[in-house]
Amino acid sequence: MSDDRPDPEALLRAAAQEARGRLKVFLGAAPGVGKTYEMLSEGAARLRAGTDVVIGVVETHGRAETEALTHGYEIVPRRQIDYQGRTIGELDVDAILARRPKLVLVDELAHTNAPGSRHDKRYQDVEELLAAGIHVYSTVNIQHLESLNDVVASFTKVRVRETLPDRVLENAEIEVIDIPPDELIERLKEGKVYVPEEATRALGHFFSKSNLSALRELALRRAAQAVDAQMLDYLRAHALAGTWAAGERLVVAVSELPGAGELVRATKRIADALRAPWTAVHIETPRAKRFTDSENSRLAASLHLASQLGAQVASVPAESVLEGLKRFTREARATQLVVGKSVRSRWFEMRHGSVVDRLVRETPGIAVHVLPIAEAEPMRRGPAPRVSGNGWGNPAAYLVSFGLVLLVSLLGASIFAAGNITNIGLLYLLPVMVAATRYGVRTGIVTGLVSSLAYNFFFIPPTQTFTIQDPQNIITVLVLLGVAVVSSQLAARVRDQAVLAQRSAAQNSSLAGFARLLTGVSKRDELGQLLCAEVARLLDVNTVLLLPVAGQLELAAAFPPEDRLEAIEQAASRWAFDHNQPAGRGSDTLTASEWLFHPLAAGGRALGVLGLARPDAGAPLRSDQLPLLLSLLDQASLAFERIALEAEMATVTQLKERDRLRAALLSSISHDLRTPLTTVLGMLAEMRPASDEQAGQISAARAEAERLHRFVANLLDMVRIETGSLLQSIEPVDLADAVTAAVHDLRRTLDDRAIRLDISPELPFVAVDPQLFHHCLINLLENAAKYGDPASPITIAAQRRREGLTLSILDEGRGLPPGEETRIFETFARIEGSDRKGGTGLGLAIVKGFAEAMGLRVSASNRSDRPGACFTIHVPEAQLRKGAASE
Repeated sequence: MSDDRPDPEALLRAAAQEARGRLKVFLGAAPGVGKTYEMLSEGAARLRAGTDVVIGVVETHGRAETEALTHGYEIVPRRQIDYQGRTIGELDVDAILARRPKLVLVDELAHTNAPGSRHDKRYQDVEELLAAGIHVYSTVNIQHLESLNDVVASFTKVRVRETLPDRVLENAEIEVIDIPPDELIERLKEGKVYVPEEATRALGHFFSKSNLSALRELALRRAAQAVDAQMLDYLRAHALAGTWAAGERLVVAVSELPGAGELVRATKRIADALRAPWTAVHIETPRAKRFTDSENSRLAASLHLASQLGAQVASVPAESVLEGLKRFTREARATQLVVGKSVRSRWFEMRHGSVVDRLVRETPGIAVHVLPIAEAEPMRRGPAPRVSGNGWGNPAAYLVSFGLVLLVSLLGASIFAAGNITNIGLLYLLPVMVAATRYGVRTGIVTGLVSSLAYNFFFIPPTQTFTIQDPQNIITVLVLLGVAVVSSQLAARVRDQAVLAQRSAAQNSSLAGFARLLTGVSKRDELGQLLCAEVARLLDVNTVLLLPVAGQLELAAAFPPEDRLEAIEQAASRWAFDHNQPAGRGSDTLTASEWLFHPLAAGGRALGVLGLARPDAGAPLRSDQLPLLLSLLDQASLAFERIALEAEMATVTQLKERDRLRAALLSSISHDLRTPLTTVLGMLAEMRPASDEQAGQISAARAEAERLHRFVANLLDMVRIETGSLLQSIEPVDLADAVTAAVHDLRRTLDDRAIRLDISPELPFVAVDPQLFHHCLINLLENAAKYGDPASPITIAAQRRREGLTLSILDEGRGLPPGEETRIFETFARIEGSDRKGGTGLGLAIVKGFAEAMGLRVSASNRSDRPGACFTIHVPEAQLRKGAASE
């Protein structure tokens, strides 16, 4: 490709963007950095300049300075959606499309729309607006990007549920809204981000300085990557030369030598240190057809390793390694090139030159890293793959070439008989060109030598002898021989390049066709059959696919159909799966097997294994077929992972729908029961017994009605926890007063049960919601009364600890079965084989939900001093107060 020709794909992408609206994203490291404020400010500037700007959705979060900026805008009313008894306002796409402004402001790009909306996500609403030609300003925090979700969770310990595909930002203009972590923390303390109670919790968790610094770096780097990608696309579309080293881009040259793997790993370390994208490239020259099996395997393994380490992988046909690397680095706009230098003899460098030295001289603007690598076993090559034109050719090629020489001699004789023509020697270049083009350089050279002899024998006096009398004729023969040799080399070089291009095109076509077939597959069984059939067709082998089922590898597909494998094949497949490496015939492990097993890996773990064998019991795979097989396996692995993720998403959707229906049912039942229960409790309170017997009956009825009332309250509380609609009012609470109030409310349930209090009056207050904390104590005390020995006391003890404070409620029952200490807090959990099998399974789940909502932690264990259970509420140091006056 000419250097000054624009890249067609880049031009097509640019043309596709012309009819669409433009998206500008204000990217922040965390909430509170000022994304919405900056979006509104820039929108106001556009509005003053005469642009038609409207607000689609803006979330002010109660911030007065942000609210003030919305004045003066036309605000498109939100679409109201009823969901679980609440009305939620979402972006009204239809209203904006009907209004057709020039620019619309849409806050919180990663937002999840309420059920019943046209799209599940707000970014999908934005994409519809962009497709209609409307420009959009939007905001997003870096932790919402899908590719960074795991990275952010690893250090913040918070899993962000609302995520955004990275592709949304590919064509967006990105403006980073950046403030130093100390300034953001100060804003948080001043109540400019969250209300004071939430700000206190945030400072102790997500908004630590270390977290904010890491998020800030991620935001800046992601923005830089997006800008770099857009710059490269522009350069390709406009055919601008140069590396344009705004960001580092690495290329590593991978060869068949033993040290290629170390070269790839070294480049990975450099790329990680620079946080730069990198590409592993192999330059496929004509000498590649002379690679041995071990060299082909080594090359394929190195490229596969690079792919597993996150590099882009390319194989480029070229006349020479130097020209191929120069062209690829120029097209990739590489800023750094990593190459290996093996130990070569002085004679070798004199004959072939040094690729590394020429690269340094002929690639200005690129930093070349030269790393020493090991040399292959010197000049000891095994049998090379049999490729046409390799070695000295085959007899048929020579017979055809010599026949052409004979025909040219006969033709020359006919022409010579018609007159003394001296340029007949040029006719002998024809068989030389044909031989070199069809059969290779060596056949061409031999044909050139035979042509020179034939010319001498038939046309140079004295004819029919090899004697040359005239010195001029000697020069003619030598020139003819020289031209024949040079022509042979040129023709053979063109032929080799054509063969390389044809082979590369065939492989690319196979991979593209396989990728196209994968897009239409949505079931694992269909994918398995497709993989086996395509590999069998492309490589002419028998195939089997084994996938893990309940910890065992089972035959999932085969071509032709296969129903069982021998014990040695099963062992080889298991080893390949466990070690994520090839096993079987042609590998280094369990070579007695007739099958060769390759793992299908994604994300560093094996998803299954593919087995290959030949019907004639020959070697399952030629070394030159290995790169194609590994590429097919990589594509299939991604498809298997995609199908697994789709199945998980379907399961999650079903679970969400089930939970939604359950919450709606529980809420409906709870509300329907609460009104008559309130009436019953009121009537029982007003009744006056006429006798002691009636007094006991009324007391028992009231106790049961109160228990049923608490059960209904628990149902409502569970719905509030699961829907995230808990409202809190945090204030300092005295533990002794809170425990006393809970014991008083349970006086009928506790009856004459002994209560031991061990709560020092010197303990600090705890910052909690009094009502939610009261519910926690009620449920824990009721649990202790129900499952503890009725004749034993219930102990309530509080202790001051280094990390905070603990409040424990201990009974003297049978305790908890080992291993059930965590499951007991699950919703509707009933512990089989214990005295805690009964009950609704809601009380302890509510305790856990309320405690975590208040920033507390609850745990369960067995007592160490005697039989019984111990439930403990852990209050962190940040939520302790020295006294009410301090608030």
